Amino acid sequence: MKYAICNETFEGWDHARVCARVAELGYTGLEMAPFTLAPRITDVTAARRAELRKQAEAAGVQIIGLHWLLAKTEGFHLTSPDAATRKRTGEYLAELSHAAADMGGDVLVLGSPFQRNLPEGMTREQGEANALDTLSYCLPALERDRVYLCLEPLTPAETNFMMCAAEGVALAQKLAHPFVKLHLDVKAMSVETAPTPDVIRANRDWVRHFHANDPNKRGPGFGDTDFKPIFRALKDVNYTGWVSVEVFDYSPDPETIARESIRYMRECATS
Repeated sequence: MKYAICNETFEGWDHARVCARVAELGYTGLEMAPFTLAPRITDVTAARRAELRKQAEAAGVQIIGLHWLLAKTEGFHLTSPDAATRKRTGEYLAELSHAAADMGGDVLVLGSPFQRNLPEGMTREQGEANALDTLSYCLPALERDRVYLCLEPLTPAETNFMMCAAEGVALAQKLAHPFVKLHLDVKAMSVETAPTPDVIRANRDWVRHFHANDPNKRGPGFGDTDFKPIFRALKDVNYTGWVSVEVFDYSPDPETIARESIRYMRECATS
């Protein structure tokens, strides 16, 4: 397994320090949240992107891509009824693709629940049509950059659009683009009707990226979820992508989260 961790876990840390520490703990990948770099990814210059990549590689870590793509931004929305907003959002996703590639990554995780929620009164069918229109604007960039846009299903507690793996796959199938795939997240899969290992197996042809966390919003091994059958399922489907630790509860501290998460995952993966 290839292990990564999300950089927002280390709030306030210098990028080089994050890279050095996660490498020491055994991670070889770092997943970046754009809001940790600048208000918008377009504010991160080519020189700064090159520097971030160089610092990571010097520590033996790869920046694998970006997530929280639209978080803490304004003016972007995936399912907006406004055509100009959809175009602007799709073009911004293209900019995120360029940035990911510049930093050495090939993954964009499209979660951002608030920026995809269906507005009041909009049907799911109209929301899907709007999302397809939005995403059409970034497809050429994905292909040029060879970056995968990974659609992330989230729970009904977080969003009212794309709330299960089947809905994510349905959207990807309608886009029918080789660089649009599925992202799976353990916390999100906890509300699926099927057990998490079964969801992984059922979507083996689509899953490109994977977040390891517990439904309690902490890291793997910090809650009740048994990751042994989850890792068994990933092996069964010959998953070769990253297993990236994403948490929402940063207690007790970044060091403990990172150290204990990878220790537990390695234990599960080899059992």
